Amino acid sequence: MAVAGPTGPVMGREEVDRALERLGTEHEAIESSLLALQDHSGRRLLEGAELTGVTKERWAETDAAITLLWAHFEAYTEALDSARELRAKRRWPTQTELLRLTELLRGEGVTVTGAATPDAARSLTGPAKLTEKFSLEQLLARMNGWYDQAMETVAAADSVWSALPARIDLLAAETRRVQSLADSVGVRPGTHPAGDELAGLIDDLGVLRARTVSDPLAFWRAAPPPGRPDTERYEQAGRQLEQIRREVEAVLHVRDDAEHRLLRLRDVLSRADRTLTEARSARVEVLSKILASDVPAVSGPAAALHEQLASAEAFWRGSQWHRLSPLLDGLEERADEELLRARDSLTAVTAPLAVRAELRGRLDAYRAKVARLGMAEDPLLIERYDQARRLLWSAPCDLAAAERTVQRYQQAVAEVTVPRTSGPQDSRGPV
Repeated sequence: MAVAGPTGPVMGREEVDRALERLGTEHEAIESSLLALQDHSGRRLLEGAELTGVTKERWAETDAAITLLWAHFEAYTEALDSARELRAKRRWPTQTELLRLTELLRGEGVTVTGAATPDAARSLTGPAKLTEKFSLEQLLARMNGWYDQAMETVAAADSVWSALPARIDLLAAETRRVQSLADSVGVRPGTHPAGDELAGLIDDLGVLRARTVSDPLAFWRAAPPPGRPDTERYEQAGRQLEQIRREVEAVLHVRDDAEHRLLRLRDVLSRADRTLTEARSARVEVLSKILASDVPAVSGPAAALHEQLASAEAFWRGSQWHRLSPLLDGLEERADEELLRARDSLTAVTAPLAVRAELRGRLDAYRAKVARLGMAEDPLLIERYDQARRLLWSAPCDLAAAERTVQRYQQAVAEVTVPRTSGPQDSRGPV
């Protein structure tokens, strides 16, 4: 039976050798990990940066954890070296030496002094102890916990620094290009909403970049693992810039197309004015030639539209494209409506003349028919034709009476010609 020590059965020579080999391998792995942590770009940046907010608090804890890591690694190294020296004294160690080796390799034979050695249940700001004893396994477990904490903080900060500031710089450069384009078309703060938004966006990007540099962990989302930089504010700024760009490009399009649109506007309003002038002249003619009381009045030119056109031309001459853009959009629509109104007015005013012309044409057509049938000398037809003609060619013409006489003439023609012709008849008689 093996001799028992304070930590259990005393290890044999072969057990000691296997334990030393395993611990030596672990020691090399720990050393490589600590050196990698020491050389990590994120750690160097955190160490030299002026930190704020969450990152400042986390880095204070992480820096303390790294210090403890090295202190515990030194204790781990000293204990392993002591065990190696003791084992190297002789090929066949004595029972006393095996007992000591068992205490170093398996028992709580490692003493750490002069620093806090918090366990998993306490934070790095927990109460300090002058000395604590550990086994190498316990020491390794503590170092693994602190190493994971340190690497999580360092890697997260490095990931944010790698992802966000450069992208924000590119977005800021694009924002400045849009601002230059906006300035060229007069979209500036205080004169256009897009100019105010653009200036605010430039300020926001500056603040955002400064914060990503000083407090990168505020932009880290740990869940779901393995975590990722939070790019929501950056993406929101990108969407805002795209919206501003579209507004600026719309104003730019107005600048490039303004002269053509203004020429068209002048032409449309000019045609509307000429049509209204023609309608007023036609109304005078109608009132003098047609006995009617329902001829609609004709309004004058749209003075408000002409004033707005003058303003648009002034904006064009002054390169105030941001003001010209919304004015043109509404003015074009109202100008087209004005031209339609003028045409409708002309149609309504000249309707009595159109009716008189239709009646005259109908009367002449029936007279020609009578002549073809050889009945031009019929007294009744001559009488009714003369009545209709006097009414249609008199001024002012009584359209209602004239239409009745034309219908009477049609009826007379129909009565005289029915025995001699056959065929379909319309409501106004055969033609």
